[in-house]
Amino acid sequence: MSRIGRMPIAIPAGVTVEIAENNKVTVKGPKGTLERVLPAEMEIKSENGQVVVTRPNDLKKMKSLHGLTRTLINNMVVGVTDGYEKVLEVNGVGYRAQKQGKKLVLALGYSHPVEMEDPEGIESVVDGQNKIIIKGIDKEKVGQYAAEIRDKRRPEPYKGKGIKYADEVIRRKVGKTGKK
Repeated sequence: MSRIGRMPIAIPAGVTVEIAENNKVTVKGPKGTLERVLPAEMEIKSENGQVVVTRPNDLKKMKSLHGLTRTLINNMVVGVTDGYEKVLEVNGVGYRAQKQGKKLVLALGYSHPVEMEDPEGIESVVDGQNKIIIKGIDKEKVGQYAAEIRDKRRPEPYKGKGIKYADEVIRRKVGKTGKK
């Protein structure tokens, strides 16, 4: 059986989990509310402070949905209690990030500044000139927005210029060597 799918999800104090028909799960917590429609085949029960996900049979599709469903609910619970954040670093001469209201303005060596609007429920904070912190309660949205910012100028392998995740390791390459 799915090791992850079997584990019950503990509901912390101050969090309510409601399961409506068609497996529409609503999680309310101190940081906000998240709702999501999960696969209808899975059986989701909330009992004595825990959420348990069970699958109807052992078909391959059900096995793969089992762990996914449990993880999605767990991510929602963690999101409304602690929230998620991703840290991006801007490396390169003249590359910088600024915040103007809800807009993130990036100078990335293009002939124009790149402006990005913060999506609904996501907050970006600029720490210094080269650190961007993206915070939110929805893990998927935080990761997506961070990936979109990184895509504006991906790190290159020679000098390491560009926008990278704080925990990302860039494989460096050796530059050209002159002829003798």
